Amino acid sequence: MLLRSTDPFRDFDRLTQQLLGTTNRPAVMPMDAWREGDHFVIELDVPGVNRESIDLDVERNVLTVRAERVARNGDWERLASERPTGAFSRQLVLGDNLDLDRIEATYDDGVLRLVVPVAEKAKPRKIEIGTASPERETTAIES
Repeated sequence: MLLRSTDPFRDFDRLTQQLLGTTNRPAVMPMDAWREGDHFVIELDVPGVNRESIDLDVERNVLTVRAERVARNGDWERLASERPTGAFSRQLVLGDNLDLDRIEATYDDGVLRLVVPVAEKAKPRKIEIGTASPERETTAIES
């Protein structure tokens, strides 16, 4: 005889974890970001996503990344379903000190890599100090 305890909230918990994610498996694209010299690098994990389904948009200073992992169809029985399918989206607010017109994107082994250069106006620069005009030069007082 098999005894099975029922939990009326089990299906609700499973649905919540799929929509909102858990600490082990977030529903959004996991991301790392860092600065390398004059570039900011952003890497997003999107495994199992076809390169053609990835869409990058920049509007003002907001970068939107959209991707879709298509569910497999066919004559088969699902035994486990832990990998989310469907459309994913993530928005990043980028600062004014970045050159959003020169973003480079590559996709390799399930990782989308974005390289955003620092804008010329935001790079550190030296300011040359000039001499004062001749009328303002002080002369030594002779006694």
